[in-house]
Order: sequence, then C-alpha cells, then structure tokens
Amino acid sequence: MKSSEHGYPLLQHIDFPAQLRHLPETSLFQLADELRNYLITTVSETGGHFASNLGVIELTIALHYVFNTPEDRLIWDVGHQSYPHKILTGRREALKSIRQKEGLSGFPKRTESEYDTFGVGHSSTSISAALGMAIAAKLSHQKRKTIAVIGDGAMTAGMAFEALNHAGDIKANILVILNDNDMSISPNVGALKQYFGKILSSRFYAHLREGGKKILSHTPFHDVARLTEEHFKGMFVPGTLFEEFGFNYIGPIDGHNLNTLITTLRNIKTLEGPQFLHIVTRKGKGFEPAEQDPCVYHGVSAFDKITGKFEVKQSKPTYTQIFGDWLCDMAAANEKLIGITPAMREGSGLVAFSEQYPDRYFDVGIAEQHAVTLAAGMACDGLKPVVAIYSTFLQRGYDQLIHDVALQNLPVLFAIDRAGLVGADGATHAGMFDLSYLRCIPNMLIMCPADENECRQMLTTGFLHHAPAAIRYPRGSGTGKNIEKSLTSLTIGKAEIRRQGQQVALLAFGSLVQVAHQVGETLDATVVNMRFVKPLDETLILHIAEHHNLLVTLEENVIAGGAGSAIAEFLTTKNSQVSVLHLGLPDIFIEQGTQAELLSEVGLDDKGILQAIKQRLSLLSRQSTDILNIL
Repeated sequence: MKSSEHGYPLLQHIDFPAQLRHLPETSLFQLADELRNYLITTVSETGGHFASNLGVIELTIALHYVFNTPEDRLIWDVGHQSYPHKILTGRREALKSIRQKEGLSGFPKRTESEYDTFGVGHSSTSISAALGMAIAAKLSHQKRKTIAVIGDGAMTAGMAFEALNHAGDIKANILVILNDNDMSISPNVGALKQYFGKILSSRFYAHLREGGKKILSHTPFHDVARLTEEHFKGMFVPGTLFEEFGFNYIGPIDGHNLNTLITTLRNIKTLEGPQFLHIVTRKGKGFEPAEQDPCVYHGVSAFDKITGKFEVKQSKPTYTQIFGDWLCDMAAANEKLIGITPAMREGSGLVAFSEQYPDRYFDVGIAEQHAVTLAAGMACDGLKPVVAIYSTFLQRGYDQLIHDVALQNLPVLFAIDRAGLVGADGATHAGMFDLSYLRCIPNMLIMCPADENECRQMLTTGFLHHAPAAIRYPRGSGTGKNIEKSLTSLTIGKAEIRRQGQQVALLAFGSLVQVAHQVGETLDATVVNMRFVKPLDETLILHIAEHHNLLVTLEENVIAGGAGSAIAEFLTTKNSQVSVLHLGLPDIFIEQGTQAELLSEVGLDDKGILQAIKQRLSLLSRQSTDILNIL
C-alpha cells in the first residue's frame, strides 16, 4: 500500500534526503507530523522498536536537512532510533518488512543502504566509528562532516568515553549529539536555554572564545580567563565534563524544536574541531501511551494505533520469567544473593527482584565489563552474585570473565539469556557463540536446560557451585513442563537418556532436546539430554559410542568449537571409531526472521535433522559396501 493512499502529501514525495533539502524550512513541521503518523501506523501493524524512534523524528529531519548525507557521515548509536532515518532514505515502503525474514533490518546496516554508514546493534560504538571516519576524511583531504548520535544510556559505557578522550586529544572534526531522553525537559530547556544553545554554536561566539584565548595565551591572565569561561558556561549548562575532554559543549536544547535544531546544526556545521551537542527529547513523543510508559513501548508487537493496546496472547512462561521467579525465590532463601544487570532489567526478568530486594539489585548501565568485574569483587568478599546478561552482550565482558572471574575461580553465576537464534533482532543479537567461547575457559561449569523445570534446577546448581558457572537458555517460551517450586540441584556432569533406540544416538543440548525427541521417534534412535557442556558425562558418552553406529550432536550454537566439538575431542582421546555428525549453526552470520524460520533455514528443525542423518547413514552404508567389495 503506497504512503500516498494514507494521506501523506509531503512524505510521499520524499524518497531521499536530497528531496527533503529542497523543502522550505516552514514545511518541515508538517513533514514531522506526517513522518510521526506514518511511523505509528506502520509499527502498529509490524511491531518493532517504537518509543525511541518517535523521540527522534525532528532530529532526523534536521540532520538530513542541514547535512549533505550520505557524503556527510551520520552514525546512529545502537540503531533503535533509526526507523525515521530509514523512511527518509529510500526505504519508506519497505518499512512494513522491518525485522522480518529477508526484510529491512531493525538496525542500520551497511549492505542495506549507503546512508547506513556504520552497522550497529550493540551500544556505545558510534563515537569511535565516527572518529575513525573523521580521521579518514582528514587523511584523504575530504571536507565531509561526521556526526554520531548517541543516547544517554549508551553514554554509560566506557567505550564512549575512550572515544571522547581520543577525539578531544587530536582535535578531530566530529560532532557528537547526545540524545538525552531520560532527563526532565522542564529544567533544562525554555527560551533562555534555546537562545544560549544558539549563541554557543554561533560563529561569533566561537571567534570571541578562540580570539580571547589567543590574545591572553601569553599573559598572566590566561588561566583566569579559562576558569572564567568554564564558570560562565557552567552556570547555564552541565557541559564542564565534555569541555574537559576537549569538546565545545552546546546545549541542552529541545530536540523537538525544529527551528532551534536547524539553527544550531547550521552554526555547528561552520565550526572546526570536536563539537558536542546536548539535546533533550522524549521517548514516545506524539503517542501518549508510549510517552507514559516508554519502557513497555520500547520494542513492541502489533498494537491498536488508537488505544495502544496489545493483542493479549496466552502462552507458556518464558525462560526469562522462569529465571526472574527463581531469582526472587533464591534471594528469599539466601541473603547473600546479589542480582546484577547491565541495563537489561526488563529484558532479563529482574523487575520483581529489583522491587523486592532493592538493596541487593545493581543495574550498572551499559557497562558489561564493569558488571562482570563488579561481580568478581563481590564474590571475593563472600557474596553470591548472579549476572543476568544476554549471550550477545556477555561477549563484551569476555576478558573480565576470563581474567577476573575464572582465573580466580570465583563463584559467580552467569544467567545467559537469548542463547541461540533470537528471531527479529537478527545477527547483531544472536547468541550463537557462547558455548564456544565459554567452554575453552578453565574452571567453568556450563549448563543447557532442556525445559523450564530443568532451567530452575540448573540455576540452583550453578548458584550453589563454589566456582564460576553459566547456564544458557533461549529466547521465548518453554515446553510447557510443570515447574517444581523447590530449589533442587542436579548432579554436576550427569546427562540422562530420554529415549532408548537403535543404531543412531542423538546427543542434544538445551533447546534442541525437544526436536531430538521427534526425530528419535521417527528413526527409533536413542535420545540423550546432555545437560552439561562442561563437564561432559564422559562415562555415558563412551557407553553410547560403543552401542551405536552414529552419534549426532545437536546444539543451537556454532558448530565450530561448540558442544559437539567437545564430544568429538573427548572421543578422539579414547580412540573411538564411532562416526559423529555435528549439527548446529553454520559458519555464517544469520539474519532476522522468526526463530522457526531460521531453525528451518539452517537445518535444525525436525525435517532438516532427519535429512542430514539419512544422508550420513546412506554414506556410511556405501562406505561399508565399498569395504566389503575390497575385501
């Protein structure tokens, strides 16, 4: 359905920013209204990231209006706020395919558009990337501008400050825009603030500032002048920190005021050196339910665009909910339990825990490295920290996991959510690698639950363990297994035979145990719920190898270095001659789609697994015939 049919008289003619720049500035207010309405209508049907995108409508228009994109480089941090950018850069009609298989990515992606200058998904990378591009422009004698848009949450990461420190030190021509959507807008904006923002970004002020410095640089008054300038600006803006990094701080200004945004950006465009623009926006701007509860409307399924109500679907508890319930129950039983999350309270299931045990709950912001080492410090002094973290985000704290936790053999439990394929978020958020990067670390206990009850038991097992422990569980609902309320643990390193069969044995880990049952019934195969990646149940593996012709390992992790590799490595040390077929995720980055679609694509549904096993059995049969013919 064409956008013109919905009544978007300006937006329907804007396919690329060059067309936007031909509009009179007075028309941009209407364009903002149309863009906001189009976004609400489309996302209410498709789902996706919502509140954060509504908050950057005016900023997106102003940036593409003032700067010559894509020649000028525009980098969106994280990318949760890139939908308006996509709409204005040739992807308006394609927005209905957002986060779907073979559709638009939910994040900026270099292969999708030349306007997506840097691929993102994880936070706090924009300033480093923009600085790299600014250096490249300088070395190639290009006059293009480089702009990084970063949210207040992403500014909590050390990487952002490392980049600021470097940019200020080399006096790079870079503009960093802090999109502050958490502060109250009332104290920080208003007529005086808008005026002051324009003044600080003006060429007159810049000349006055730099000229005064040059005149006074060789006089005894230089230090006094510098302190006076900082004091003067500090009276009006909270910019002293960024000034110390070597940036010219401007703001805060209202990020929904197009006149102010455009005037300020035009002024900044004429300035040399590192510039820092602080804007204040409101998540969910223009859609009242999202304004009132931007957290609920951060990532949404389809909803009623008038009332904002979601379709209620009855479903089994998610693994995230299982973890959240267990955390509260174990906290009641053990006062030394501490819950830690790197800015993922809702996503990791810590809401109830944070409310019931506020003194034992720590949200450290987007700072995964700090989260891991904080837990290590707590464990040193007798506390029992539980780090709730997505698989893809634990990658960012890998050195700390090795050096600060495992090397010191500290009892930290890692509750690893979103392990395996995650669906619509695609390659940037897929938890494809954790078994590979965890099992090579000494002292680690690694577990994969086959169902909800086993998840609860493994959490207890890891918590009671006196060394580092990790349990990885998938996104979404469980199998419908009845959940025991008791806090019972499992025997470490003990697998279980779920079905006894002939010839073929399926050694399944975690989320693929259920599909292994289906395949096992079809083939009359033995099915083993491996449970533990480290340590393996070596006794059972040897027994299975001795009584079967083919072992099939199943895991929702990359095959390279994964759980199946661990089994093969062990069998090699025992000189086992049994044939082993490894099924898992291939050596590629897997794009978005539903989890079912993606599992089918990589051959990890029942049909794909059956086909792979039959092909291997056929090969083994031919090899046996060839050997007999030779003999």
